[in-house]
Amino acid sequence: MTTGNPTSESVARAALALGRELTPEQAAGLAAYLGLLESWNRKTNLVGPRSWPEMLSELVADSWHLADLLESLDLPEDCVTFDFGAGAGIPGLPLRVFWKTGRYVMIEPRAKRAGFLRQCAAMMRLKGTEVFEGRAQDVREKADVCLSRAFQPWREFLETSRLYLRSMPGSAAEARCGANATQHDPGAGQPGRKSAVVVFSNEAQPEAAVPEGFGAAAITAYPSRGKTGYFWVFAPSICSS
Repeated sequence: MTTGNPTSESVARAALALGRELTPEQAAGLAAYLGLLESWNRKTNLVGPRSWPEMLSELVADSWHLADLLESLDLPEDCVTFDFGAGAGIPGLPLRVFWKTGRYVMIEPRAKRAGFLRQCAAMMRLKGTEVFEGRAQDVREKADVCLSRAFQPWREFLETSRLYLRSMPGSAAEARCGANATQHDPGAGQPGRKSAVVVFSNEAQPEAAVPEGFGAAAITAYPSRGKTGYFWVFAPSICSS
């Protein structure tokens, strides 16, 4: 089992074997993250895989596929993304190596894990990447993108996301959802601004009806751990009370 101090070169070779060619900057960022994750994991059991090559193939690789998806969405250049239950930084930390748009906020209530996220973000030199140490309900701003890897079941996560997504000014949606948007978020309520909810899934499509106020915008398949994973993308339509 390969462990300890992954280099940019070794990470680049391992990623290439998984079908991804990395730039030197991307390889260096992932090497820094994987080295820290493997070191911390020996003491705090952050993730299941024990060696960095396993972490790369079983966890990190999903993030570059997510980056491709986010790049394809019609999102504002200054978009704000909330990553709920950031935990060990999957998908957020490796994602920001590939997708650097706007601000990315990792929400994590556990102090030790929040400290790990901050250390990683600093070592990886990730710009526009923040850690909110606290519960999701304590966040007092709005986002353009809400992400969940395994924070809540998908229908429950859509209900949670309803509280955080931006809405358009003077619209029926804003009037009905009306809660605390523009008070804490100067970017909220801009006409034409797009929002999205992205959920990781093992299933090809939702097994139940999408809650009122959302529509299924896209389903994208990607290779994951020798199987097929899916990103479900939901777009807000009209909020319901």
